[in-house]
Amino acid sequence: MKIKKIVALFVSAVLTMSMITGCGSDKGNETSANAEKQTKATSGDAQEGNETENTEIKEFTAFFAVPATTEINDDNEIQQKITELTGAKVKETWLTGQTAEEAVGTLIAGGEYPDFIDGGDGMRQLYDAGALIPLDDYIDKYPNIKEYLTEEEWDRLRQEDGHIYWINQFQNIHGDEKATTHNDEAFWIQTRVLEWAGYPEVKTLDQYFELIESYYEANPTMEDGTANIPYTILCEDWRYFCLENAPEFLDGYPNDGSVIVDPDELKVIDYNTTPTAKRYFQKLNEEYQKGIVDPESFTQTYDEYISKLSTGRVLGMIDQWWDFAYSAGDAIKQQGLDEKGCSYVPLPITIDEGIQNQWHTAGGTLNTASGIAISVDCEDVEGAMQFINDLLGQEVHDLRFWGVEGIDYDVDEEGKYYRTEEMRIQASDTAYKTSHLCNYSYFPQYEGTSRDGINAMKPDYQSGEFYDGLSKDVQECFTAYGVETYVGMLGTSEAPGPWYPMYSYSNNMTTSTEGGMAWVKMGEIKHEYLPKVVMASDFESAWEEYMGVYDSCNPQAFIAEMQEELDRRMETAAKYE
Repeated sequence: MKIKKIVALFVSAVLTMSMITGCGSDKGNETSANAEKQTKATSGDAQEGNETENTEIKEFTAFFAVPATTEINDDNEIQQKITELTGAKVKETWLTGQTAEEAVGTLIAGGEYPDFIDGGDGMRQLYDAGALIPLDDYIDKYPNIKEYLTEEEWDRLRQEDGHIYWINQFQNIHGDEKATTHNDEAFWIQTRVLEWAGYPEVKTLDQYFELIESYYEANPTMEDGTANIPYTILCEDWRYFCLENAPEFLDGYPNDGSVIVDPDELKVIDYNTTPTAKRYFQKLNEEYQKGIVDPESFTQTYDEYISKLSTGRVLGMIDQWWDFAYSAGDAIKQQGLDEKGCSYVPLPITIDEGIQNQWHTAGGTLNTASGIAISVDCEDVEGAMQFINDLLGQEVHDLRFWGVEGIDYDVDEEGKYYRTEEMRIQASDTAYKTSHLCNYSYFPQYEGTSRDGINAMKPDYQSGEFYDGLSKDVQECFTAYGVETYVGMLGTSEAPGPWYPMYSYSNNMTTSTEGGMAWVKMGEIKHEYLPKVVMASDFESAWEEYMGVYDSCNPQAFIAEMQEELDRRMETAAKYE
């Protein structure tokens, strides 16, 4: 971490900076401005501005083991405003050309770490390497951080040694939930396909592909002659969930990620070997042979996949909303392709009719497997925690996700935030994002209701703003189906139980246990064999070969370890009943 000395003439003045070597961990707290900031943080806000003549700006570094959706410029306008309010800024770096485990392994081998780190699937490696600072002694000192999770949720983040090392950043709901966007996995389809077919009810996997086939046969190209792609699959690296985990959803279970949990018997089930798994992959095989499944599915990179979606050519796919909407979705808007019906909406697909889908679950989901941590190389842990605390204050949170009043949003007479169409368009523009917007997207954040009790924490969840910001084709689609949101297209289920989600355990499994070794081998085999199964000229033979190799991975050991974790979570939850 570095500190810069700022001579501030007034809040929005031009800043003249001279670098100071080292990390004075307590100096920032000695100024009257930072004392005021501490007071305001207690009530949910960071200080309104650095108004002292000499204020130290702390510079931290951060690495996130995921590819950046949008990287911001060094002179990003809102980042500078957040710096004025908090007295700190963070230089963020992201995953490039490596897996999370590879990138984390490189950091561990080098023995040097950024101040903040989220290792993603490599979080356990960082913990085992002793690279992270225990946060227990700090949490109670920072009111916004303390209130971020309940006592039970903080306890769920404790590791084997009894300490808390990271804070999960996502799906934390403040106040009332304002669910409008389905941020999770689904079978997506373009509105032009649904409109062409008269907005039919599409509930099963067979019906989904029948619709895509029919549309593609009648419309092999877009209006400009560009060939449509009926269905594509993203399979690169950890994103191969777009291929492999659909069977759990098709059978009507929620996203436990790595297994199915029978809520009545509290028993772990392997979704890879169910009858539905075979039916699903057989269907993909049939569609591949018909030319419906994109032949580049198993070789395309994530960037190639996003570029393909951005052209508006892809009729349907399965994916998580967050994985494509803020890149390809924004590109579709920028090109006016939404006016051609190229926007995506989710469908409540199951394997057969009569199954209650659970694609969307209400309430936040605490993923205990990863989060933002502070490394042992951070020389100012208290300053780092103060920065997280300030980011959760309402004023800074509004800056992160709403932007600047009068530029990115306006406020009506009742205090409700809204955006003009021009503001919405600029918010989806890549150049505008990099120069102006700063979400600090991998730091802790809220969904739900603002502390003012009026607004949503984020524009996507503001009911009026959400609907007004929808493309016309999506509005017409929702009207046709009698819903008002993406969530309405699927329906909502309550979280199934205190164990949920089980992927928060499996994501951190290592080869140090028999179950963890099986988990790694299972992933490798699925990566290798599932594309072969989909492309095979003889599906039955390919499936039989795959099942044989899969069974040799000893999946029973993995299921047994997951069952132990399920039982442990249920016992822990019972303490809070």
